[in-house]
This record gives sequence, C-alpha cells and structure tokens, in this order.
Amino acid sequence: MTGAQTGYPVDFSVGYPVQFSVDYPDRSLSRLSTAFRIILVIPIAIVLAALTGYVVYSVPSQAYGITYIPSLSGGVLFFAPLLMILFRLQRFTNRVTVHLSLMDDRYPSTDDHQSVHLEYTYPDDLNRWLPLIKWLLAIPHYIVLFFLNLASFFVVIAAWFIILFTGGYPRGMFGFVEGVIRWNVRVTAYALTLVTDRYPPFRLAP
Repeated sequence: MTGAQTGYPVDFSVGYPVQFSVDYPDRSLSRLSTAFRIILVIPIAIVLAALTGYVVYSVPSQAYGITYIPSLSGGVLFFAPLLMILFRLQRFTNRVTVHLSLMDDRYPSTDDHQSVHLEYTYPDDLNRWLPLIKWLLAIPHYIVLFFLNLASFFVVIAAWFIILFTGGYPRGMFGFVEGVIRWNVRVTAYALTLVTDRYPPFRLAP
C-alpha cells in the first residue's frame, strides 16, 4: 500500500517494521474547529487517559502534547491478543495526536483509521535480553526528539494561524509534523512497547 497523499510517500510493504503516515487534506480545513481545537479535544483526551493511561501534557511530546506512560512491556507482548489491543490503543492515540496537531479536522474515531495509517510487522522473534538496555540505547533519539518536538510545537502554532486565514495546512509544515510523529512512534515501539528489535532510523521520512 502506498500513501500518495501523505507528506512523504510511504510503502508499507518495505522498510522499517513500524510505518506511519497521515493523508494530506486536499480540501479546506474547518477554521472554526481549528480555532477551538485545544478545547474541543478535551473530551477525547479524557477518554484516552481513562482507557490507556496516556496523559496530555502542556509541553510538546509526540508532536504537540501526547506522550506515553507505558503499562505493557516485556513478557505480556508475547501474547498476541494483548499485542493487538496495544496496537489499537496506539492507533487511537495517534489519531488524537494528529487531530490536536491540526492535521485532520475530523474528530478522532476509536476504531476507524480515518487519515492516520499506523502499521506494525508482527514480531516473530525478539531478543529476550535486549529490552533491559533498549531504553539506554534510545537516549540519542530522546535528545534529538526533544528538539524536534519543540520545533513541531511551534510549527503547529504557525499552522494554526495559517489555517485560520487560508483554510489550508502548508504541505512542507504538514510533512515535518508527520515526520516528527513517525519518529516518536518508532522510538516508542522500540524502547517502550518493545515490538521490534530493529534500531529506529534517524530520519523524518519513512
């Protein structure tokens, strides 16, 4: 499957085992929804926190404010049904992230993919000892992501003003925010939810 309408072209059949993309909105975004997004997102953020233990912070993390408090790790990920539940929760979390980042003006769905595509390659063979040091190996990513998340925060603020005046999200800005979310998703998959042993690439593009 290739995402032709994303900030970057994505081929889900190749590459890193965690693939993420957002369909670029080739239409005018709702100015009213954009203007009050931070207020309108509160109900779904409460639902998200109640269901998953994720928390919305005032500082940027995973592209404008949604970060993980991992409650599933280690051995439980070897149970396929629990892994499927975790994937569904992460997809829901990313739909909220995308909505809060103004990339889609449709209210986040709990089950429909909408404009957000998050795909995992099922981990058939994981190193049982690597999870002990993955958090340490991911430190360089945390450092880079601190600055990228901060930049993404200001890009979203700039996009907020642009959408209010033009109704459109500049494609370059859209691609940057999409790339930052993708980077966060891959580091989370590697270091926190432990669904892959492949070290995340240092890049915004797929």
